[in-house]
Amino acid sequence: MQRRDILRSTAALAGAGLTGGLSLPRLARAQDARLLRFVPQADLPNLDAVAGTQLVVRNASLLVFDMLYGLDSSLEPKPQMCEGHDVTPDGLSWTFRLREGLKFHDGEPVRAADAVASIRRWMPRDGMGQMIQARLDALEAVDDLTFRFRLKQPFPKLLYALGKSNTPLLVIMPERIAGTDPYTQVKEYVGSGPMRFRRDEWMAGSRAVFERFEGYRPRDEAADWLAGGKRMLVDRVEWITMPDPSTALGALQNGEVDWWENPIADLVPVLKRNRRIEVGIADPLGNIGAMRINHLIPPFDNRLVRQALQYAVNQEDYMRAIVGDDESLWKPLPSFFTPGTPLYTEAGAERLKGPRRYDKARDLLKQAGYNGEKVVMLVAADVPVTKAQGDVTADMLGRIGMNVDYQSLDWGTVGSRRTSKKPVSEGGWNIFFSWHSGVDCINPAPYKGVSASGDKAWFGWPDDARVERHIAEWYDAPDLAAEKAAIEGVNSAGMDAVTYIPTGFFMGHTAWRKDVAGLAKAPFPLFWGVKKG
Repeated sequence: MQRRDILRSTAALAGAGLTGGLSLPRLARAQDARLLRFVPQADLPNLDAVAGTQLVVRNASLLVFDMLYGLDSSLEPKPQMCEGHDVTPDGLSWTFRLREGLKFHDGEPVRAADAVASIRRWMPRDGMGQMIQARLDALEAVDDLTFRFRLKQPFPKLLYALGKSNTPLLVIMPERIAGTDPYTQVKEYVGSGPMRFRRDEWMAGSRAVFERFEGYRPRDEAADWLAGGKRMLVDRVEWITMPDPSTALGALQNGEVDWWENPIADLVPVLKRNRRIEVGIADPLGNIGAMRINHLIPPFDNRLVRQALQYAVNQEDYMRAIVGDDESLWKPLPSFFTPGTPLYTEAGAERLKGPRRYDKARDLLKQAGYNGEKVVMLVAADVPVTKAQGDVTADMLGRIGMNVDYQSLDWGTVGSRRTSKKPVSEGGWNIFFSWHSGVDCINPAPYKGVSASGDKAWFGWPDDARVERHIAEWYDAPDLAAEKAAIEGVNSAGMDAVTYIPTGFFMGHTAWRKDVAGLAKAPFPLFWGVKKG
C-alpha cells in the first residue's frame, strides 16, 4: 500500500469511530477552558529565532519574546514594545522610546540596553540587519528607555526590518543573554512576551509548555497579527508533538487536543465531516515550496547541474504530493515571488515551464561532467511538507540518472545538519527541503530565500553578484515601476543562478475544535485572543 492509501484507510476508521484499534496514544481530554492543546507543524528543537530559521522556532518565539515593532495584516510595521520613534529629516538618525513598565519573565525591567544588545545580535544573521549594519555609524542606549540608530546613509525600510515576521526574528532578550554569539544558540529562554516558557516541563520530541505571564502589559489597541494588544485568554498552552498524521487526527476528534496547525490534505475530508471540528485555510497568502541546493560542493557547485534540475522538476507532482488533488489549493509557480502580489513576475523562468524535459536535463548533466556522484538529500520525514518534496525529488533525480542518497531524518536534525559546509564524505549535504510563507515572499526585504550573498546567504550559500545588484536596485527604487523592474532582474538572475528551486505555490488547512474561538487567519499561529468554552 502507498502512504496515501494507508492514511485513507486510517481516515475511514476514524470517521467510523474505530480508531481505538489503532492504539493511538491517549491524552487527558483538553476540557479545561484555561488550557489550550496545540499540535504544531514539527517538534520544537529550541527557542532561538536568531541563531536559526526554522518556522516552528519562530512560531514559539512569538509567544515568549516580544518585538519592538510588529507587522499588522496590511503588512505595515506598527509600534509594539516601542511607544514610537522620531527620525531626522535627512533619515540618518532614528530615536526610539520603549513603553514604560515592560518586564522580562525574571522580573527585571526591559531597558534600552537590552534592545541594543538584541539588535546587535540579530543584525549579522539577517539580510536586512546586514544592510543596517553596513550603514551603521552608531547604535546606542540614550537612557533606560531610549535608544538611537545613527546611520551613514538613509535606510527608509528600518521600521519594516524591526517588525518583519520572517526569521531571523528580531526579538528582545535581556542584555546578558543577548550577548551570546549570534551563531551560538542561547541556553536561557527569558523573554518579555505574553507567555513564559516552562523549561522544566519541556520534553523534546513530545511536549513544550507555555504559561501566561502575569506581568505582561498588552497595548491598548486591538490585536492585529503581530501588532496591537496581545491578550491571552488561556492560562496555559501545551504544544503536543505528533509527527504521525493519523495520531493527530484521532487526538483532535477525541478532544485530546484543541487545534492542529496543519492537517494533511488526505485527512481534511474526514475532519470536515466531524460536526465538532472546524477546518479553514490557515493563511490566504499561502506558501512556496523550496528545494534548497548546496552551491558550495559537487555536483551542484556547477551551474549546469543546477539548471538540469529545473528542466526535470514537475511542480504539479510536488503540489499533488503536498496538498492533494484539490486544484483550488495549489498552482505551479515559475517565480520566486508570491502570486497575486504587486511585484509578482515570471521573468527568466522558462526552464520551469511547459512539458518536462528529462532528455535536456540528462544532456546538461553530461555537459557538466556529472559521473554518478552521490547526491545527499536531507529529508525531514516527520514533517509532511518536506517528506512529500523529498519523495518526489528522489524519483525525479533517478529519472535523470543521478545517484540519490535519501537520508530520512527528523526536522530538528535537518535544521542542525544543513548548517554544515563540509563535503558529503564528512557529513555535508546537497539538497534539503523547506517552504517559505507567502508573506515573506512579496519582496526581497523579508525574503531570505532569494539572497545570493555567498557566505551571508541562507543555507546553500548561493553567490551571484547580479542577483545582489538587482536586490540593491529594489531597495533604492523611487517608485513601483522601478521596484517591478528590479524584481524582474532578481527573478531572472536568480533563475539563471538557480538560487533555489520553487516546487510550487500552495495553501494549507488548519483545524480546531468548535469550542475554540478567536483564531485569526495569519502566516503563523496566533494564540492571543484565542479562547475556549
